[in-house]
Amino acid sequence: MKFFIYGHENLLATHNTTLEFTKDSYLTKNGDCIVGIRADFSYDELMKLKGQDTIKIIISIDEIKEEIISKVNKYFDHKEEIVIRLSDFLSDRTLGIKANKAAINLNRDLIEKLKDPKAKAQVEII
Repeated sequence: MKFFIYGHENLLATHNTTLEFTKDSYLTKNGDCIVGIRADFSYDELMKLKGQDTIKIIISIDEIKEEIISKVNKYFDHKEEIVIRLSDFLSDRTLGIKANKAAINLNRDLIEKLKDPKAKAQVEII
């Protein structure tokens, strides 16, 4: 499945254990795990991923690509947010657990681009 996320001037992506995509249209500096807002993902498409054991998340903007691998939380059930965690903590917002990267580990060139409110990145989850 594929969807788009958009940048925001308050985007920090400095959280050391999680990363998040949200449908929210605003971002405060407290949201340091968020790597994209106005995410246009399909809830129904996300639900199909629960049948997999592992997912690969590919974030791409211009020539920059970042890949994250995680296990799938079979209890994921959220229409507004996708959270990916290094830990195995389960919540309805958590799609990925035991991930190999959190927000702080993402390519800083990608994050710099996503600090621009006009920036648009593609997210693919396979």
